[in-house]
Amino acid sequence: MFRPSLNDLTAFVAVATHRSFRRAADEIGTAPSTLSHAMRALEERMGVRLLNRTTRSVSPTEAGFQLLGRLQPALALLDEALEAVAPFRGNIAGTVRVNAPRLAAGFLVRDLLPPMAERFPDVSVDIVVEGRLVDIVSGGFDAGVRLMGSIPKDMIALPLSRPLAFVCIAAPAYLDRFGEPRSPEELHRHRCIGHRVPSGKLYRWEFERAGQELVIDTNGSVILDDEELMVDAAMKGLGIAYVADWAAQTGLSDGRLRRVLAAWTPAPEAIGIYYPGHRAVPPALRAFLDVAREV
Repeated sequence: MFRPSLNDLTAFVAVATHRSFRRAADEIGTAPSTLSHAMRALEERMGVRLLNRTTRSVSPTEAGFQLLGRLQPALALLDEALEAVAPFRGNIAGTVRVNAPRLAAGFLVRDLLPPMAERFPDVSVDIVVEGRLVDIVSGGFDAGVRLMGSIPKDMIALPLSRPLAFVCIAAPAYLDRFGEPRSPEELHRHRCIGHRVPSGKLYRWEFERAGQELVIDTNGSVILDDEELMVDAAMKGLGIAYVADWAAQTGLSDGRLRRVLAAWTPAPEAIGIYYPGHRAVPPALRAFLDVAREV
């Protein structure tokens, strides 16, 4: 009976999981054409078609689904066996691929990566900035960073120590010229810096005070899709911005920005790092999580 190599089986799982030769090739570190030829050779040697191919997509056949369902837990057990000897290798090494929105990526770079580099210099952290929610498993990521409420239930989540609060900010010069709003309703008389979210819609500003919640649609001559640019626009006096406090921290500290409507600030939201719970945690990812627990 023909027994494929471990490399062939691992490559098949990558293609069948990603349903893309290009993404699977990126994960494995080879060319898509090489991977396609390898899969055809595997099918010929096994005597069964494992993948349906079109010019636009690739998907497992019924036989491919059967093989994939049995290989995934088997390869996970193999990973666990190999990781069991990791403590005996000395230094932890490897790459951790993380998917995160830009704001969370900034937090990782400022607060998490410095101690990570100090304690685990042989671990590389590959951060991909993405505004929309993605499937980190099919995307080939080890972990993701999102609001705790938006993390899928089948993932293991680790809350970060710093929750995320949203604040209204403006430059002192703008407030001196146009006055300071005393309630969210007064924002309609102000220039507001709009925030376009990845779906294409404009973000509606949310406020809360003594149990009263308000959602405001704002008008303004500037609309941006990046919070750091929104902060820069506010510093230039272009209007009032509604941003995460992480993004505005420096400007508030040095006086280039002032908070407005502070009494209407909604409760902070927890941010978490999440990762799949159905497979063993690689040593590099475990090191990353250990540092995250401390920052």
